[in-house]
Amino acid sequence: MTPSRLAAAYTLDWIAGDPRSFPHPVRLIGKAVSLGERLLRPGRSRNADFLRGSFLTAAIVAGSWQAARITVRKGGAVFEILLAWTTLATRSLLEETTAVLDALDSEDLSLARCRLATIVGRDTASLPEPEILRAVIETAAEGLCDGIVAPLFYLALGGVPLALAYKAISTLDSMIGHFEPPYRYFGRSAARLDDGANFLPARLAAIAIIFVSRSYQSWLAFCRDGRKHPSPNAGQTEAAMAGALGVRLGGMNYYDGRPSPKPQLYPEGRVPTRTDARASLRIVALSSLAFFATVLLVRRSS
Repeated sequence: MTPSRLAAAYTLDWIAGDPRSFPHPVRLIGKAVSLGERLLRPGRSRNADFLRGSFLTAAIVAGSWQAARITVRKGGAVFEILLAWTTLATRSLLEETTAVLDALDSEDLSLARCRLATIVGRDTASLPEPEILRAVIETAAEGLCDGIVAPLFYLALGGVPLALAYKAISTLDSMIGHFEPPYRYFGRSAARLDDGANFLPARLAAIAIIFVSRSYQSWLAFCRDGRKHPSPNAGQTEAAMAGALGVRLGGMNYYDGRPSPKPQLYPEGRVPTRTDARASLRIVALSSLAFFATVLLVRRSS
């Protein structure tokens, strides 16, 4: 993808975000995953689930790559820019997390919980304010990788087809890449593929946080605590963000009523405040700009 088209897509993301009326490819990918899940029916034997899930994963990723390749080839520059735009999520990430904080500023805890539930998988119905703030900061840190750095990385590396293949991997992981039945074996290939696809982008995103925050504590937390998280990638950006803000992240989450403890990141930090959560969004915005500028510089010089 040329630098000028990449810049156009990135600018469009900042201006327009993710309009609900726009036919977003990720929504189509999600429908394809749901259809495949219904047809293949997970929850049988361990081997059957693994084989069927691996087939679905390969079909969705390859199909997304091929569909994007054909669209770009036949549609030209305009379609390439539009599809690249749909892979990026700087504005939508900032808007959705800001909406939660705005509800807290209005002292509407119920609305904050409802808005948070649309962007996280954990149970939110009874979360107190400090836990809502922790969830916002963790979501912002993870979203920097999943929604910004990784798509930019793959757009620069392999253009729109590779970026949409990445989005397919991410969608598969979010829908079937769970440890709980019936997805334990059915979604294993999707989960492992997502771990691999995000391995380098997660560390680049953490470095971007460290760079824009200019914080030794961010570097310390990244090096010391990033590997504590059960995910090989989520802990990298969360630890860097925790150190940058001087707050403690991690702890107990609940999913469908089931406890899921996570290790504490930067445990010597304080409990997050609204000011910390707002600061995390500024760090995400600056990290997005810094990484985009780096990608553009590398592409222009290559």
